[in-house]
Amino acid sequence: MSPLDLLDLDSSLTEDERQIRAVVRQLVDDRVRPHVAGWYEEGHVPARELAREFGKLGLLGMHLTGHGCAGSSAVAYGLACLELEAGDSGLRSLVSVQGSLAMYAIWRYGSEEQKLRWLPAMAAGEAIGCFGLTEPDHGSDPASMTTRARRDGDDWILHGSKMWITNAPIADVAVIWARTDDGIRGFAVPMDTPGVTAREIRRKMSLRASVTGEVSLDEVRLPADAQLPGAAGLKAPLSCLTEARHGIVWGALGAARDCLETALGYATTRTQFGRPLAAFQLTQAKLADMAVEWNKGHLLALHLGRLADAGRLRPDQVSVGKLNNVREALAIARQCRTILGANGVSGEYPVMRHANNLESVLTYEGTSEIHQLVVAQRLTGISAFV
Repeated sequence: MSPLDLLDLDSSLTEDERQIRAVVRQLVDDRVRPHVAGWYEEGHVPARELAREFGKLGLLGMHLTGHGCAGSSAVAYGLACLELEAGDSGLRSLVSVQGSLAMYAIWRYGSEEQKLRWLPAMAAGEAIGCFGLTEPDHGSDPASMTTRARRDGDDWILHGSKMWITNAPIADVAVIWARTDDGIRGFAVPMDTPGVTAREIRRKMSLRASVTGEVSLDEVRLPADAQLPGAAGLKAPLSCLTEARHGIVWGALGAARDCLETALGYATTRTQFGRPLAAFQLTQAKLADMAVEWNKGHLLALHLGRLADAGRLRPDQVSVGKLNNVREALAIARQCRTILGANGVSGEYPVMRHANNLESVLTYEGTSEIHQLVVAQRLTGISAFV
């Protein structure tokens, strides 16, 4: 048992869940850890190659059923996200955007033809998807989106742009959300459609081992069957975000665990004033406080996962999880950096990389402030969004 598992939470997992966790952890150890510092430094990641490897293990859309998807439990999916993000947040982003945003949107709202066209290839990692909701001027307020879709005979014409879209520069299909005369609708847009361009966003200081882009739609003509027939209104894309946020609740714990394990190993072997750092009371206090918060976050994630598997998980409960776990994971990463001292800012250790990544995780798919308002609305019955 890991020394970090103060509450013996491992005993709450099934044997299948532990096996899935072990397989993903081994993949990260073998395929990610030897290279991820270099990927981060270079701002490049072999995303397509990794997607195929993830697909072989059934990690893409793993909590979905049918069409080549594994049909795993929500807890198993969460554990996979935890292990992936222990490698790097960018790798978990690749998997969660593919499975919980792009694939989930098609799986839940798409036609049978759309599902057959895209889901098996996406589950195998042979086709990459992205999810176009955020715009250059509309992040936390997607209801104000300016991307438009208008009818032209039987076709649709899309015009607008989407920003900060994970996987966009390498995607084969984009799930694009646009305003129509009948409200917000979703579209499955092949990225090779004339008028669609994707520009990679570079010079990021965070999530550098992740491919991020801007999608431009210049009078893009789509057939009628490109529309996701089951998606009507803003609730559709928000439900996709709820799926992805559940993975973040777990994933942030992976980054925090990697920082904690690194700091614990460092503190027990690094000697100052003739004693290991771990022998000093202040260092022990830091380690104890961080381990307690990590266990509380793990307990929260496990509870939310069990609610999801029972079909009883509410969006505001996911907001509780993302708000708490990402905030605490970032605090843990920053505190671990202090234990490592100057070595904490070196790429030879993962701590600063995780801290930088978590700065993005803190604000994407709902900023901490947005999730605070969601929780407060549940408490008071009053919306502060308008």
